Amino acid sequence: MLVSDPLPCRPKVVLSISPQWMNPGDSVTLNCEVKESSTGWRFSWYKTVPYRAGLPSLLDMSYSVEPLSGYGTTEESYTLSPAGPTDTGGYVCRAGRGDPAYYTDYSEPQFLWLGVVSLSLRSDLPFSVSLRISPNRTQHFTSKSLSLICDLKGNSTGWRLMRYTETGVESGCSPNWGSITVSTCTITSTDTGDSGVYWCESGSGQYSNAVNITVSGGDVILESPAHPVTEGDSVTLCCMYRNQPHTNPKADFYKDGVLIINEARGEMTIPTVSKSDEGSYSCQSDEVESPGSWVTIRGLKTINDHIPLHQGRQDTGTEVH
Repeated sequence: MLVSDPLPCRPKVVLSISPQWMNPGDSVTLNCEVKESSTGWRFSWYKTVPYRAGLPSLLDMSYSVEPLSGYGTTEESYTLSPAGPTDTGGYVCRAGRGDPAYYTDYSEPQFLWLGVVSLSLRSDLPFSVSLRISPNRTQHFTSKSLSLICDLKGNSTGWRLMRYTETGVESGCSPNWGSITVSTCTITSTDTGDSGVYWCESGSGQYSNAVNITVSGGDVILESPAHPVTEGDSVTLCCMYRNQPHTNPKADFYKDGVLIINEARGEMTIPTVSKSDEGSYSCQSDEVESPGSWVTIRGLKTINDHIPLHQGRQDTGTEVH
């Protein structure tokens, strides 16, 4: 929660972002809702930035916030169109009305993530780091080792590993939830509380690709790609067993909750993926089911076609001063 004036009974605002995982060129909508209150509000929109003294900041001082261009609107929504790599990051909103204006507290921050690792390796895009994980999959068993590596490019400095879990935003790896060596954070014994979204972040506010990690205390997990798959490529999903890591018992595979392959030999392969293959996959063996993992399919359009021009932002109203 953000620092605010200690006045009682302020209405609460809730921010939502759709989609929260984007592909370059997507249209992304921020929606700010005032709970249990009447109409007549004007809405203000902010993006999180590294902590700076003198700016409104999170209580733990991990972030400050800055207004978006043309951020004061009479509408409850604000659109980023087209959205691109520079739009990744955290956002908050608040609402005000009256003269002089009476403002709500800031919303809790919500994040917009980019999962495409290959974008961060191109010299024509504003990334200087990518996130890799080892083992390279989205699901992991508890009590296992997991390494998260911020691969730096050029003279990038000031990067830190971040994660967003059920308890909120956390940073620092060591000593909070792992040990760090150079640019690698190692969680020596994973726990279900380590489930969440991980990314690398620079001192200037740049974000790497993000990876959504699930740590399961069950006996079965699904091995699926940690990063988006390009249309036309082949992808293999494997059912992994805690106590039988090198065997391939028969397994059923599901997409969006619907059985698609029955009694496969521990894995299924889609030889040429298309956009219709995108969805949530899981597997089941001996009546034990894995958690679900979302498999993202990236189109074949050239990356340059999707670089945001920072034009076409869809706002209404005038700025709130």
